[in-house]
Amino acid sequence: MKNVSKIIPCYAADTSGVCSALYEFGGMIVVHDASGCNSTYSTHDEPRWYDMRSDIYISALTETDAILGNDEKLIEDIVSAAKDRQPAFIALCGSPMPMMTGFDYEAVARDIQGRTGIPTFGLATNGTRSYISGAGMALEAIVREFVHDMPKEDFDGIAINIIGATPLDFGLTGAVENMKKLYSRPKMKVISSIGMGGTLDEIRKAASANVNLVVSYCGLPAARYMEKEFGIPYICGVPLGDVDMIQAGALSSFMYETAHDGISRMMAAMCRGRATDEKAERLVIGEAVLAGSIAFEWSIMTRHAVDVICPPDIDAELSPDKKDMPLYAEEDIKAYIKDRGIKEVVADPLYKYIIPEGCRLIELPHFAFSGRCFAKDMKDPTCNDFLDDLVLAINKKNE
Repeated sequence: MKNVSKIIPCYAADTSGVCSALYEFGGMIVVHDASGCNSTYSTHDEPRWYDMRSDIYISALTETDAILGNDEKLIEDIVSAAKDRQPAFIALCGSPMPMMTGFDYEAVARDIQGRTGIPTFGLATNGTRSYISGAGMALEAIVREFVHDMPKEDFDGIAINIIGATPLDFGLTGAVENMKKLYSRPKMKVISSIGMGGTLDEIRKAASANVNLVVSYCGLPAARYMEKEFGIPYICGVPLGDVDMIQAGALSSFMYETAHDGISRMMAAMCRGRATDEKAERLVIGEAVLAGSIAFEWSIMTRHAVDVICPPDIDAELSPDKKDMPLYAEEDIKAYIKDRGIKEVVADPLYKYIIPEGCRLIELPHFAFSGRCFAKDMKDPTCNDFLDDLVLAINKKNE
């Protein structure tokens, strides 16, 4: 059976992506699902749950509610909770059951907003897509609701929004804080982080930026909306290491260029030097933007082509030659590695169970894939020693 995970786990679902993306903004997130399923979204896929409060609720959908379509009970429960909690907004998303019954998220959201006066949006998740889809919808909804046109920052430099950072990709490693420090330099200013490490008050000022830095595929829908509505171009990439590193320095240069010529760029894929038909013997598996950034740096270090596979992405064509492959099935990934003669792979430790014999695995934990199993081993990709550790791991494997 195709696309069934028999050996390795699947990635976190779109519902978890919604909860993660909106976790810190002071809203109320309601997942339309069966009673008891809240732990999946709030604890298994959410490392902030034990240290940071957030209003994440489950609708406690019963069999009778599902069969008879008792939407009024759900609406009344949300309205009652909203009057008590007074959230900044209400987000309603769902699981496979409301998908099968034909639940109308937009109509219910409009009804709730009419009764409460609180901004409400319905996000038609169904639990069958990856967190990339859910987080992307959630961040775009936040931008549509709270970002309005305003004058650009009046200073001699670039004003930046960081879009798409969540613990599902970056863990609790301090990555966003480091990115803010990295871009709080002369002639550089961070306006907001639309994702982890951000607030709604900051996001309301996001239209004053002149470039968006998209650090995960989750941020692309919001970035594309802001480009269309406010004329803010974007660039996709993660600054690996400090600004003196090759990749981080190149990313900063491209951000200046993007801000001034208004042309959006996929830096992580564009700069990997794949113009030749060289057969890659190295591979990175993971979320498209971070994996692409790692592949770029790895190709610089080895002076050879590096391929990228993006299992959680729906349409991850981030390079002109479309070599960032959204392979979903574990048998396809395994076959690709074997047939292409891949010798080294950077991926989550759980991929070791499908890596063919003779191929080396350099472990890079991904919270959206292996959850808490290797959370303590996650590394901040923006810290100074990230690339050094990667080089040491590669060299150790090659000994």
